[in-house]
Amino acid sequence: MDKKTVLNETHRDMGARMVPFGGWDMPVHYGSQLDEHHAVRRDAGMFDVCHMTVVDLRGAGVRPFLHRLLANDVDKLKTPGKALYSCMLRPDGGVIDDLIVYFLTDDWFRVVVNAATTDKDLEWIREQANGFDVLVEPRFDLGMIAVQGPQARTKAEKLLPQALRAPAMALKPFSAAYAGDWFVGRTGYTGEDGFELMLPEADVPGLWRALAEAGVRPCGLGARDTLRLEAGMNLYGSDMDESQSPLTSGLTWTVAFEPARRDFIGRSALENQQSAGSLPKFTGLLLEGKGILRGHQKLFDGEREVGETTSGGFSPTLERSIAMARVVADAGDQLTVDIRGKRLPVRRVKMPFVRHGKSCIET
Repeated sequence: MDKKTVLNETHRDMGARMVPFGGWDMPVHYGSQLDEHHAVRRDAGMFDVCHMTVVDLRGAGVRPFLHRLLANDVDKLKTPGKALYSCMLRPDGGVIDDLIVYFLTDDWFRVVVNAATTDKDLEWIREQANGFDVLVEPRFDLGMIAVQGPQARTKAEKLLPQALRAPAMALKPFSAAYAGDWFVGRTGYTGEDGFELMLPEADVPGLWRALAEAGVRPCGLGARDTLRLEAGMNLYGSDMDESQSPLTSGLTWTVAFEPARRDFIGRSALENQQSAGSLPKFTGLLLEGKGILRGHQKLFDGEREVGETTSGGFSPTLERSIAMARVVADAGDQLTVDIRGKRLPVRRVKMPFVRHGKSCIET
């Protein structure tokens, strides 16, 4: 039996098509995935992300604990409310999960982890917390709604608690503010501006309907995937997992090797990978012609197999098929992809493909 978010009945009442996703019953679209994608790029859309898990870490040892737990360095977070994207690694450098961590007070940090990895994440975090003065508190009492698009903040502002409205509109990207159990972060997974709102579960359905009445379009998993793909944002389980490190997943920028004294989990494995050299490259791809790129399609440089796509699909903004891929270090820029037994040309490009509604590549 798939789990259900607090918005499940609301999605059904609003005509969503529901599908299984990572053990959850979730909306894939409300009639038109394409229209939902364009609504986020041009106006405002919202997503049910209540299946993701908020975890509060409290105690005098929380900062030293996060120094050890995360590949990125929380000492970059000097102002309360600031956020950081990081990977949580195995000792061999494999990615257990990617997450956002918020610095709220000296003894309170908040992390948000992926839905499908919640159980293993909590087990790992609790295991690593042994020996630190840290309380690990999953906040299953909170729900989350992501409101994204160029008009998202304006449309969401008037529905926030009065005490949060001015602070929320003053937030810089990757910053947060809170009032009681309502929490707003200027973060997202679409390449557009917007908020991720955390609030008591009981208040979530009312906020969802109020946002819809304010002109924020309900969106499903389909549009969420095409938006994040255009934005060049990794999906856990597709673009990275426990068999890959940040260095082979386009996430080297999320690893803080300085200061050298910070011995985070997986550090020595990553340093060994760097020393060995010839690491695979993570790249964007454009299909030169007709067809659809998907995950796990083989790539060739001439007759030599050089890698595979990790995730892909049709870009509604570019009206082209795009993908992320992992290829050997010496692969060329002009490759071919095997789609149902046919070799089609693809061109390597720098990601993101789209940001703030505009193409970032030469087509």
